[in-house]
Amino acid sequence: MARDFIRSLPEHERDRGSWLQSVHIDPLMLALILLVLLYGLGVLYSAVDGSETLFRAQLLRLGLAFVALVVAAQLPPHFYARWAPIVYVAGVVLLILVLLFGVKVKGSQRWLDIPGIIRFQPSELMKIAVPMAVAWYFHDRPLPPSFKDVCVALAIVAIPAGCIIAQPDLGTGILVAGAGLAVVLLAGLPWRWVAYASVAAAAAAPGLWYTLQEYQRQRILTLFDPESDPLGAGWNIIQSTTAIGSGGVWGKGLLQGTQSHLDFLPEARTDFIIAVVGEELGLLGFLVLVILYLLLILRGLILAASSESSFGRLLSGALILTFFVYVFVNIAMVSGLLPVVGVPLPLVSYGGTSAITLMAGFGIVMAIRTHKAW
Repeated sequence: MARDFIRSLPEHERDRGSWLQSVHIDPLMLALILLVLLYGLGVLYSAVDGSETLFRAQLLRLGLAFVALVVAAQLPPHFYARWAPIVYVAGVVLLILVLLFGVKVKGSQRWLDIPGIIRFQPSELMKIAVPMAVAWYFHDRPLPPSFKDVCVALAIVAIPAGCIIAQPDLGTGILVAGAGLAVVLLAGLPWRWVAYASVAAAAAAPGLWYTLQEYQRQRILTLFDPESDPLGAGWNIIQSTTAIGSGGVWGKGLLQGTQSHLDFLPEARTDFIIAVVGEELGLLGFLVLVILYLLLILRGLILAASSESSFGRLLSGALILTFFVYVFVNIAMVSGLLPVVGVPLPLVSYGGTSAITLMAGFGIVMAIRTHKAW
């Protein structure tokens, strides 16, 4: 059986850089992350109407997320490879427990509650556990993968994604599936297989329609004609696009937005915070945020490409592509290009669970790049 190909960086290249690299932190990626966080905190302060309580709560959550990044960066790649199958199996067990005993909030059963200790969302763990498990499966097998190996990898992806969609949580299920499929694509999947899969998915779409929840079907229908239910299902898209359009090129200024501060814009501090950016900072402010995101993604891909092992390249690349999907889906959703699926804007939206997962992912990318492979 073919073993994973490992290449070594010259020692002088590995050691070159600031003291941050001695603690396995990439300075450029860290700088870009901090710029996005600072930008997001400024927008969030406006989105919460200057509430010091909510703002301080977000600062605390981002502090925990930063700790997660630093800790994740200290662990070598072989640690992640060794624990990948264990973390994956534990995550699937937790997802099954959610379906059986989870706490239901707003019609969705997504949380496990340990009374007096913690309430947590196991699906967030799978955003890292699934690509890690698929990368572990591929790393000591010949690449490009055989048809059998692709089928096994797809099963690894489908089990947790199916459990998450059943909660129901379509948005997180898509992100988890996307993270796993990114590893399959990066492993060198032939493009003709991708074309066959796309045709098969298109053919299966009519049948999949009947597996969706009623509210999910309504969201898809509303995407094409939001005015058909302007005070119901179409309200979110109408108000978000109105907010973005009203900002023009320069925006109305922080704390000056009418759609968000007069409560027309739903979920202004979470899923629809990009509409606050468009209204208050305008097209230019929006472009600044998008450029920061693109630079961060580019840096992540460069680090992934220079990883020393197949496991590292597959896992790092998948984590960065998942971050890209986060950004793309949220912006497209709020702009009326995709159905509303409840995906927050990464590192900007209010909330801690998603930020901790994303920052831990960045820490893993840094760890893979700066540690010896095995």
